[in-house]
Amino acid sequence: MIDTYGTTAEIIHMGFAGVATSVLAPALVVLARNVRRPWNPDRFAVPAAVAWPLFVAAHTAIMIPMGVGDPPVAADLGLHAVLMACAVLFWLPVLGLRRRLSDPGRMLYLFLAAPVLDLAGVWIVAEGNSAGGLAMIVGMLPLGVAAVATTWRWIAREERETGPGPRGAGVMFGSGEQG
Repeated sequence: MIDTYGTTAEIIHMGFAGVATSVLAPALVVLARNVRRPWNPDRFAVPAAVAWPLFVAAHTAIMIPMGVGDPPVAADLGLHAVLMACAVLFWLPVLGLRRRLSDPGRMLYLFLAAPVLDLAGVWIVAEGNSAGGLAMIVGMLPLGVAAVATTWRWIAREERETGPGPRGAGVMFGSGEQG
């Protein structure tokens, strides 16, 4: 156990780890989509069935020791680099161009990942580092926002493609008048 629990440095450290995987990694994927080789991460895309468990395992294996111990700076940087690489692989099936999941697949992929990834934060809180664990969980909140946004875009696209329904189809959500 480290004696810096609750310090500003610990909160920033763990919060940054959450933000790095839920904001920086998807931003890298989006920004690098049109970049030519060798910097385009899409060329490293793996199937979602590989990326999801790989990231969950790496995230858990890295965040728990990081949250309950104080690794040396070099090891900490190495752990963050591995975590970011796995996070980029995780986001490729959602935001990449190759091996991209369908709309329902992306929605399910993200909604299943959010609570599983938060389990590491819960473990860290249970080990006594409540500030660090909660900072990591809060830093991961954009993942849930991405899941909701993906769902909303899917619903909107489906409605656009389907077009207006039969007369009176809007009764459930409309004014109740059939026109």
